[in-house]
Amino acid sequence: MTTRGWTNWAMLAIALALAAVYLFPLYWMYVTALKSGSEIFANPPTFWPQAPVTDAFPMVWETRTMATYLSNSVLIAAGVTAITVILGSGCAYVLARYRNVWIDVGLFVILMLQVLPASVMVTPLFVAFSQLGLLSYPRTAVILAAAAKAMPFFVVLVRATFMTVPRELEEAAMVDGASRAGAFFRIVLPLARNGILVCAILTFMSAFGEYIYSKSIIQTPGLQPASVGLSTFVGPNSRDWSGIMAYAAIYVTPILAIFVLLQRRIVSGLTSGALK
Repeated sequence: MTTRGWTNWAMLAIALALAAVYLFPLYWMYVTALKSGSEIFANPPTFWPQAPVTDAFPMVWETRTMATYLSNSVLIAAGVTAITVILGSGCAYVLARYRNVWIDVGLFVILMLQVLPASVMVTPLFVAFSQLGLLSYPRTAVILAAAAKAMPFFVVLVRATFMTVPRELEEAAMVDGASRAGAFFRIVLPLARNGILVCAILTFMSAFGEYIYSKSIIQTPGLQPASVGLSTFVGPNSRDWSGIMAYAAIYVTPILAIFVLLQRRIVSGLTSGALK
């Protein structure tokens, strides 16, 4: 085998090892959810349940009102995605098509906003929402806060997608009588739809797991998402590990399924702006 062949096999082995390390917590979550209480605390631990039990799943679904939690998560994620796609697409188009010092400053500010963690922004946002009266509509406040956090990531990725669309197509459309807005909606947007769709999916997946803003702003249990509902298991005497893992499994499985089904489209969309 040539040196290049050995290198490829070594890189593959390293990639598989890293994937195993990354995916092991997910595996352990599902396995623990199927174990009995005594087997969870067995020493040495078992890596596969000896007698799988599924009682924790219906119990958690009913007693923890997971249907309400999940519907709130979907509502928040859908709102964040809609705001981010509508506003972020226009912002990304401007940053991709126009070049001057103010555009560069705007792009720098957007990148800096991506660096700020949600834990730093939650207090000033809470104060601002209180003064604006938005705390009376806590889910709306969370959607706005999470959309502001997701916007930089979306803009940077979609900007790269817009840059792959030839400017000549817009100019030809405007020569034929289309306005700038008409060229954008009829020419540019359809050609960039795959990249926008992928970024929208990633935004939805990220917003589905939003926790910090929801925990700080939403105080009514019936309006809280599933991420906050999971924290209700945590306490000084929490021992229901099978319930915790069953809740987590129900919570993350839809997102994992979306990612697995759309992984090819996600990868192709993320790399669509890499080459021009």
